Amino acid sequence: MHLKEILSHRIGLDDIKQLVALIARDESKQEELFCLLFDADTKVAFRAVWVMSHFSVQNNTWLIRRQHELIEEVMRCEHTGKRRVILNVLYLQPLDGLSRMDFLDFCLERIVSKTEMPGVQSLCVKIAFEMCKYEGELLRELQSTLAMVEDGHSPALRAAKRNVLKAISREKSFQIR
Repeated sequence: MHLKEILSHRIGLDDIKQLVALIARDESKQEELFCLLFDADTKVAFRAVWVMSHFSVQNNTWLIRRQHELIEEVMRCEHTGKRRVILNVLYLQPLDGLSRMDFLDFCLERIVSKTEMPGVQSLCVKIAFEMCKYEGELLRELQSTLAMVEDGHSPALRAAKRNVLKAISREKSFQIR
């Protein structure tokens, strides 16, 4: 059975675990799953990235190699649920050496967006920190963006903001020593 056929129907966590086990060992299935991320059927595309989000750090090197393609997709994605899950997949990857300023700008814009989902906003805070943490100028830009986040936002965004500001404070004190 083809992955598209499977992902055309509702799937549960047990189904995802079975798919992950199958796909982790088969490069052609990895390619097939990745191509389904761009499927015209939004449900299939969402389910494909949902499966991707369940790969362990040890089994997601094939996704890390596709990081730039994931970034391109998340920046043009209109489906908010799919955008959130792609961001989650990206957050679980190494981002500290990533020099995609367009992606950083995307994250900074989403953080202060009044129309963005709280899950997307909080993931953008975390991703932006991972991308900026070794660059003082970028950290200052992130701090300025976080200063624009009002207290009336969602608990998820407030928690991400608080945690990242603490981490920035620790980074600064570490750099001074």
